[in-house]
Amino acid sequence: MAGSSKKAIYGAIIANTAIAISKFVAAFFTGSASMLSEGIHSLVDTGNGALLLLGIKKSQKPADNQHPYGYGNEIYFWSFIVAVLIFALGGGIALFEGIEAVLHPHPEVNREYIMWNYAVLIFAMLFEGSALVVALKEFNKNRGDNSFYQALRDSKDTSTAAIVIEDTAALIGLTIALLSVFAADMTGNVYFDGLGSILIGVLLVSVSLFFAVECKDLLIGEGLMPNDLKKITTILDEDPQVGVYKRPLSLYFGPNEVLVNLDVTFERGMNSSQIEAAVDRLESKIKAAIPTVNRIFIEAETVKVAAKAS
Repeated sequence: MAGSSKKAIYGAIIANTAIAISKFVAAFFTGSASMLSEGIHSLVDTGNGALLLLGIKKSQKPADNQHPYGYGNEIYFWSFIVAVLIFALGGGIALFEGIEAVLHPHPEVNREYIMWNYAVLIFAMLFEGSALVVALKEFNKNRGDNSFYQALRDSKDTSTAAIVIEDTAALIGLTIALLSVFAADMTGNVYFDGLGSILIGVLLVSVSLFFAVECKDLLIGEGLMPNDLKKITTILDEDPQVGVYKRPLSLYFGPNEVLVNLDVTFERGMNSSQIEAAVDRLESKIKAAIPTVNRIFIEAETVKVAAKAS
C-alpha cells in the first residue's frame, strides 16, 4: 500500500528494540521508576511497530466475495489496537509504577550506577530523534501546506501517523525522565522519580486517546475532507452537461482507496452514449484532481452507469 510507509516503521522498531534493552538494564541497576516506565514505553512501541506491519500486510489482500472492496480498512483496525496498547500497557503501567513509587518510595536511587540513567537517556534521545526524522520525511511527503497538527488530524495513513505520534511522545517522555532523574539526583528527593513516571503515564494516555479517536473516525466510515469534496463539486459545476446533483458521498477503504458515489441529473435530451461519455469525462477529471479516489459510481437520472476503477 503506497500510503503506508514501511521504512518509517522498520526504523522505529530497530531504534525501540535497542532503547528498550538499554533502559531495562539501567532500571535494574539504578532502581529508577522513571527509567522502568520508559523501558516499558519502548517495549510497547516495538510491539506496536510489528502490529502496524501486520496491518499493512493484511490490508494488501485482494478483494474477494466476502470483502468486495478489499481489506484496506485492516490498517485502521490494527492502528486502533496500537492506540489501545499505548493506553493500557504504556500509559497504564507507567501511571501504576509512578504512583507506587510515590506511595512507597525506595530509600534512594542507587547512586553507584546513576550515570547509567544519563547515558541511556541521552543514547535513547539520539536514536528516537533519528527514527522521528525518518518518520517525518515520510509523513511530510503528503503534508502539503497544512500545519503539522492539521496534517496529523487529516492524515488517512494511520501507520505512518502512528510512528510520528509514538516517536514524538517518546522524545517528550525521555525529556521528562531525564529531568526527573536529574532532579532526584541533585536534591536527593526520591519523589521526583515517581512524579516523572506519572507524567510519562499521563502523556501516553493523552497520546493514545488522541490517536484512538482518529482511528475510530476512519473505522466507522470517514469520507473525503471538505477541500476534496469542493474539488468534486467544482468539476460538476463546470461541466456544461451536468444539470443538478446531490451532495457527493465518499468513503475511505484505506489510505489510498476511496469510493465516491454521485447522483447526477444530466441535460435533457441526452442519449445513453452521450451520458456514458459524460460519465467517463467526470470520472477522469475527479481521479486526476484526487488521486486517492479509485472507485466512482455515478447514478444518472434515466440510466445507471457504474464507472469502475480501471
